[in-house]
Amino acid sequence: MNSVQAFSRTIALVAISVCSLAMLPGGESARTSMPAGSDWPQWRGPNRDGISTETGILKTWPDDGPKVLWRVALGKGFSGVSIAAGRAYTMFSDGTDEFMLCVDAGTGQELWRFKTDQNYVERQGGDGPRCTPLVEGKMAYGLSAFGKLYGFDAASGKKIWDHDLQKEFEAKMPIWGISTTPMIEGDMLLLDVGGKSGHSLMAFDKKSGKVVWNSQTDQPGYSAPIAVTIGGVRQLIFLTGANLVAVAPQEGKLLWSQPWQTASFVNAATPIFIPQDKIFISSGYDQGAGLFQIQAANGRATAQSVWMNKNMRNHMATSIYREGYLYGFDEATFKCLDVATGEDQWKTRGLGKGSVMLADGHLIILSERGKLVLAEASPSGYVEKASAQMLRGKCWTPPSLAHGKLYLRNEKEMVCLDLKGEA
Repeated sequence: MNSVQAFSRTIALVAISVCSLAMLPGGESARTSMPAGSDWPQWRGPNRDGISTETGILKTWPDDGPKVLWRVALGKGFSGVSIAAGRAYTMFSDGTDEFMLCVDAGTGQELWRFKTDQNYVERQGGDGPRCTPLVEGKMAYGLSAFGKLYGFDAASGKKIWDHDLQKEFEAKMPIWGISTTPMIEGDMLLLDVGGKSGHSLMAFDKKSGKVVWNSQTDQPGYSAPIAVTIGGVRQLIFLTGANLVAVAPQEGKLLWSQPWQTASFVNAATPIFIPQDKIFISSGYDQGAGLFQIQAANGRATAQSVWMNKNMRNHMATSIYREGYLYGFDEATFKCLDVATGEDQWKTRGLGKGSVMLADGHLIILSERGKLVLAEASPSGYVEKASAQMLRGKCWTPPSLAHGKLYLRNEKEMVCLDLKGEA
């Protein structure tokens, strides 16, 4: 890790700690006083990279897997689980309505729920919400599959503000529902709205919901944005339905753009920052992957292709970057890719179109049908350390890890596992 990365990660962890402590209401018991540095408060974790800083996770499991601490019945949807200040947040549908749900992260006891929309019915059987809640400080944010954006009081579930993206900004509905997840940058909440007349990318005041700026006119994607600093230039990176785009955070001014159009505009995986100056993207539907080098200085930036091929086609789950290599799902094949060359290092099948995260030097993989796997994160070969069948049915939601507990879900339930053996 270079000095810039180390400083950025330190600042991020301090910010998360301060924000999470600010959420604690008066009279809350010790269960919400866990150190906030290992919270998982948003899509892909504290740094939006799918990597946990936790160590000491169990490397061997009983035949039936890590100890189940609790299970909570849910409904349809693919929203991830966010954990902050002793609470876990997700979204689901009961078949009629869609909800934002908050439970006690230690016990699974429901604390509040809020009806966010009517049920979204997907023509190929993937009903329900897609957005992963975002929690920062005293606020929590959610987005329905029809594009209703909310800012909540994180502790009580009281609605603070909302927007109807379709009605207000003419947001276009993607074929498989609105699936992006918002991002915080300073005082702003950022989102790929996919609206008309310069309302493709938008920034909202995170406290009031007021529009700060709007930018670009593009097809909406399914991907979530990231923020990076390269050459001293802060850049908000969006993978829309047709382009990889970078805009300046202050006013949304376009910095650079690279065309990346997939069949039916299905760009779903999140862009990945590759130190020191590169962005990796990948899409399914036989589109493939690309690595782009960013040159930036004096407030300006440009992007140039390093390589593009079809060796990594992320259908929906984003890959993990570690020490020069990418680990992810090339459609239904799990593999390791050399990021410098784009060439395969190894591959394995049998996990379907699953999802992956990284913790303690190991890959935590959830297969498409609920098999949980622990494997070494090594370019030398696929080495499985432990596995167990933890869920059934379609599992397209990546795991979340916070305070030694692993949170999984499918279209019927959410489960919390003890991944450190301390419960």
